[in-house]
Amino acid sequence: MRRVAITGVGAICALGRNAAEFADALRQGRCGIGPIQSADMSRVRFKNGAEVPGYSHAPYFDDRRADFMDRFAQFAVIAAREAVADAAIEWTPQLRENTAIVTGSCVGGQSTEDVGFQEIYKHSHNRVHPLTIPKTMANAGASHISMEFGVTGPSFTISTACASAAHAIGQACWMLRSGAADLAITGGSEAPFSVGILKAWEAMRVVSQDTCRPFSKDRTGMILGEGAAMIVLEPLDAARARGAHVYAELVGFGMSADASHITQPSAEGAARALRAALRDAVLVPEQIGYINAHGTGTAANDATETAAIRAVFGAYADRLPISSTKSMHGHALGAAAALECVATVFALRDGVLPPTVNFNQPDPECDLDVIPNHARQLQVEYALSNSFAFGGLNAVLALRRAG
Repeated sequence: MRRVAITGVGAICALGRNAAEFADALRQGRCGIGPIQSADMSRVRFKNGAEVPGYSHAPYFDDRRADFMDRFAQFAVIAAREAVADAAIEWTPQLRENTAIVTGSCVGGQSTEDVGFQEIYKHSHNRVHPLTIPKTMANAGASHISMEFGVTGPSFTISTACASAAHAIGQACWMLRSGAADLAITGGSEAPFSVGILKAWEAMRVVSQDTCRPFSKDRTGMILGEGAAMIVLEPLDAARARGAHVYAELVGFGMSADASHITQPSAEGAARALRAALRDAVLVPEQIGYINAHGTGTAANDATETAAIRAVFGAYADRLPISSTKSMHGHALGAAAALECVATVFALRDGVLPPTVNFNQPDPECDLDVIPNHARQLQVEYALSNSFAFGGLNAVLALRRAG
């Protein structure tokens, strides 16, 4: 079984336009949450989100190409370009044929869909943009990445709500391990800031009116985010042979289904995914030095995730640092796990664990070391990244510091 290395990273989100800016913001504990500017918020009760500030396609795409791409697909390509350049891939026809593209997206081209619905229902027009379907499809990010690099190997998109990117990355890892692919570009992208989807989240009554405070007793809900993160995976031996920089190893992946409730999380289901990731990585709980938590900032999630961690790690949970970077980059839905995977990679590389910012007050139901408000210098060898989605679909990635 081949070991899997991460040799390239790319990111765009509220914390930065590239991976270096993202990493710097995480170390500083900078919060990217603020008033949403890209949508008309006059009819939406909440006003804040974690938005890519002042985004325009112009620096990245000409007008003609941008017309074929919803904002979420643009983010996917931007992050993939950075990751591929970072990995210094030298493309050959054979490598293009043996490269996989596996992406995650929860809602796809919502902005495009929203505009189309407004044309029909609000403005009483009888036609929509002729590219509405290819712009809204959730696999548009993967398809545009394949065209960007001429990749002709297996390319597909996974949509499992907030665990989409974790499932995508885990599946890509297993494809590399098994020999089904020799390289993978994987991650997730999302752009949910359109009035229709924002009103739908408003109806769920889980979005905070001000900011995201994971694990804090005064938490009032999640904050939506947008953006993308992509990583390049390749066999560790091949990466070393070509002299590639190895950021970290992806050593395990675990999944589970709650089979209980469509929106309420289950500690038992989350714990099964945590155990599955440890089992796949051949690790014992005490080897884990950090967990990037799902940590949405809702009352139900944070207490349930705490219970799951305690169920798996027992007394060791008292000494195990965890944090939620959603407190900084928001909940980017299908892209969240990709951003958090990259955040975990940086934590391992730099020996700096990102904080849970906006933390005000301990909660007895979330009695873990949540690295409140300030990053912590601590070199660890192994880390987990948790993703627990609506629909009870759970995914956990296990990573190892490059050695």
